[in-house]
Amino acid sequence: MIKGLYTAHTGMVNEMNRLDILTNNLANADTTAYKKEGTTSRTFADELAIKIKDTSHYGLPQKLGEVSLVTHLGQVYTDYSSGSFEVTDHETDFALDGEGFFAIAFTNKDGETSVKYTRDGNFVVDNEGYLRTKDGDYVLNAQGAQNADPDEANYIRINPTTQFAVDELGYIYQNEELVGTIGVVDFEDYDYIEKYGENLYNLVEGGVITESTAKVRQGMLETSNVNVVDEMVDMIAIQRAYEAGQKVITSIDETLATTVNLGKVQ
Repeated sequence: MIKGLYTAHTGMVNEMNRLDILTNNLANADTTAYKKEGTTSRTFADELAIKIKDTSHYGLPQKLGEVSLVTHLGQVYTDYSSGSFEVTDHETDFALDGEGFFAIAFTNKDGETSVKYTRDGNFVVDNEGYLRTKDGDYVLNAQGAQNADPDEANYIRINPTTQFAVDELGYIYQNEELVGTIGVVDFEDYDYIEKYGENLYNLVEGGVITESTAKVRQGMLETSNVNVVDEMVDMIAIQRAYEAGQKVITSIDETLATTVNLGKVQ
């Protein structure tokens, strides 16, 4: 009987974890190029239920079947599918059509600079001509992206007073002259990248940088791949599953109360 309490409890905890992920997706539904997260659930290893104190088979335990005691959150994963494109006509806005990431020279609060990656191409050109993110981090050129080198020599710099155009390969032109290349890379295995925060990704140890086949689209931004309707439907399902767990606990609690009132539990 008590086993049912643990089963219902772990199921409710699992639904709470799912809800945390889902609400974070909804909160970022309007975040440029945000990639939604999902969860998987699994049960603990099955246990063999047997009879105890049974003398009908010479004291040998007899099978009653296999039961799974509880459930828990299996894995949180990221859905890297592309979002739709929004036309902005701003020359500093870029979207990646295909698999790939922009490389960014990210500086943390301690002043340490490292390479991070993003699909968010909402950039700006500062007064000195450097191409930067909205948070002020520098966008790396092709060499810096491929070599994961955040050195200042790999920052993209153009004439801030002259219009520029970027083709599908990321080549930057001003006055019909090639002045730089936006660095875009991909990864051999997406299991080796993790969300860092601020819409950035980090390449963990063992990850391999590869050449990207994504096309750079100027004057566009990639929207979030979160489908609000689907997330709301999942939220309703989570709520109902959580309420079902509550009802199970209430029922078992009432049964135990009745048993205690009747006499000693055997």
